[in-house]
Amino acid sequence: MIRDGAMKEDVIAYLSDKNIPADDVTLDQLAKIILTNPPEQGYLTISSALQWRIQYARIVTLTESVDGIYKLVDKVTK
Repeated sequence: MIRDGAMKEDVIAYLSDKNIPADDVTLDQLAKIILTNPPEQGYLTISSALQWRIQYARIVTLTESVDGIYKLVDKVTK
């Protein structure tokens, strides 16, 4: 999309069409990030909440930097 000249509104529409669970402000922020730092080809999987917690908890709690993994949300623990 970006190579074809997509604008912020196009990226927001695409994310919305894919049912990314985010409000309008978050989608706007994600679109800006995507346009200024285009991601490499990759895969995103979305599964049920329980599977997500089990499979992706290790990424959410990851402390070291890993090429290709970008923290969009940071888990806060007290």
